[in-house]
Amino acid sequence: MLWSLFKIVLFVVAIALLTLGAGVLMETDGGLSIVVGATEYNLDPLQAIIALVTLVAAIWVAMKVINLLVAVFRFLNGDETAISRYFDRSRERKGFEALADGMMALASGEGRLAASKAVKAEKYLARPELTNLISAQAAEMNGDKQMAGEMYKRLLADDRTRFVGVRGIMQQKLAEGDTDTAMKLAEKAFALKPRHVATQDTLLGLQAGKGDWSGARETLGAKLKFGALPRDVHRRRDAVLALSQAREIVAESSEIEARETAIEANRLSPDLVPAAVMAAHGYIEADKLKYAARVLVKAWQSQPHPDLAAAFAAIHPDESAQDRTKRFRALTKLNPDDSETRMLLTELHIAAEDFPGARKALGDVAEENPTQRSLTLMAAIERGEGADDVVVRAWLARAVTASRGPQWVCENCHHIHAEWAPVCDHCESFDTLGWNVPPEGEVSIPGGTDMLPLIVAAPALGEEVDPEGENEADITDMPQTVDAGIVEAETETKP
Repeated sequence: MLWSLFKIVLFVVAIALLTLGAGVLMETDGGLSIVVGATEYNLDPLQAIIALVTLVAAIWVAMKVINLLVAVFRFLNGDETAISRYFDRSRERKGFEALADGMMALASGEGRLAASKAVKAEKYLARPELTNLISAQAAEMNGDKQMAGEMYKRLLADDRTRFVGVRGIMQQKLAEGDTDTAMKLAEKAFALKPRHVATQDTLLGLQAGKGDWSGARETLGAKLKFGALPRDVHRRRDAVLALSQAREIVAESSEIEARETAIEANRLSPDLVPAAVMAAHGYIEADKLKYAARVLVKAWQSQPHPDLAAAFAAIHPDESAQDRTKRFRALTKLNPDDSETRMLLTELHIAAEDFPGARKALGDVAEENPTQRSLTLMAAIERGEGADDVVVRAWLARAVTASRGPQWVCENCHHIHAEWAPVCDHCESFDTLGWNVPPEGEVSIPGGTDMLPLIVAAPALGEEVDPEGENEADITDMPQTVDAGIVEAETETKP
C-alpha cells in the first residue's frame, strides 16, 4: 500500500519536473544553429534537446542492426552466436523433456517407449552417459539382452559411468549363471566404489558361494569399515567365515591351522554351535580337555544342542554311565527347563538304566512337545520299565507321525538342511541357518494317524485282544535316540 502510494507520488513529481524543465527551456533565449552546406537550421533549446535524444536513439538502433548483421554472418559461418545459443537451448529443452519421458516410461514398465525416448534424447543432447543407461535398462525390460550388454559396454568408456556399466554387466552374468565372471566383475565394481552396499553384499555372497573365505572376510571387514554393518553382526558373520575357513583347512590336512581358526571362530561368536563343536574337538586333540569343556558349557548356556552334548561326551568317551551322568551336570544344570536339556538328562538316565529317573527327567515333554526324539525316549522308558509291547508300539507309532523337532532351517527360504552350512543350499543366502522347528514341521507319512491300528498291531473292530500277544509282530529293534555317542538303547523281543 505505502509502496504503491510512493510510486504514484514519484511519478507525479517526475512529470512535474519534466514540465517545469520544458517551460524553462521554452522561455530561455538563444538556441542551436546547425549549418549544412548553404543551409542553416536554427533550433530553440527545447528543439535542440529533442534532436539530441533522437540522435542518440538513432545511433543505438544502428548499432543493434549492425550487431544483428554480424551475428547472422557468424551464424552462417558456423560460429557460436546468440542465434545458435537460442537454437541450442531449444534442442536442450527438447532433449531433457525426452529424457524425463524416458525415465517415466521406465518407471511405468513401458520399455519400448523408454527406448524411443532415449534415442530422441541422445539426438538432441548428445549425452551418452545419460541416455545409454536408459537405453540399457529399456533393452533389459524388453528382453533384448544383447542390446543391454552393448549399452553397458558403452558406459565403460566414461569414468563417470564405468561403475554403472560394470555392475550392469555383472547383473547380466549373474542372471546367466556365470558366477565366475560375475565374481570378477563384482571385485572390479567393489574396487571402483567400495562403499556401495549392494556391491558389497553381492561380492560377499559370491565369495562365500565359491568358498573364498579369506576374500569374504576382507569384504566383510570393508562393510564394517564403511559403516554398512553393525559390529555385533560383523563378529557373528566373521565367525561363520572363520569356521568355514577352518573346515576347508581340515580338508587340506592342516590340523594345527584349522584348530587355531576354529578357536578364533568360537572366540568371535561363542554361541555358534558348529564353531564351538569344532573348537572343542581341536582342544581335545591337543589334550586340553578343560578348555574343550569350557567352550561347550558356554555354548550350551546360549543354546542347548545335541551336537554340543555329543562333543561333551567325546571329552571322556570311555567313562561309565554313572560317571557320565555326574560329569554332564555341568550342562544339565544350565537351562534346566529347556526341552533339549531335559531330553539329554533323560538319555543319561536311560544309559544308566535308571528308568524312573528318566521318566522324571523327561516329565511332560513328550506331551507338550511331541517330537520323534521325545516320543522315542518315552518308548525306551516304557520298555525299560517292562511295559507291554502294545504300549511301546503306541509310543513308536506316535513317533512316526510326529515332528522331527528343531533342525537347521534357512530363515530366508525355510529349506531344511541335514547339517549346518554357511550358505543355504536352496536360496544361496549367507548365514541364514538357525536351529529351529520348521514353520510347517516335518510331517509324518501321509494319513499317519489313520494307520495307527496297523502300526501298533491293534485288533480290528470286533476282535478280542490276545492276552498272550501271539498275534503281535515281533519287536526287534528300538530306535536309537538322537545323541549318538551318549545313549544307544536297543531291546530284544520278549519270549
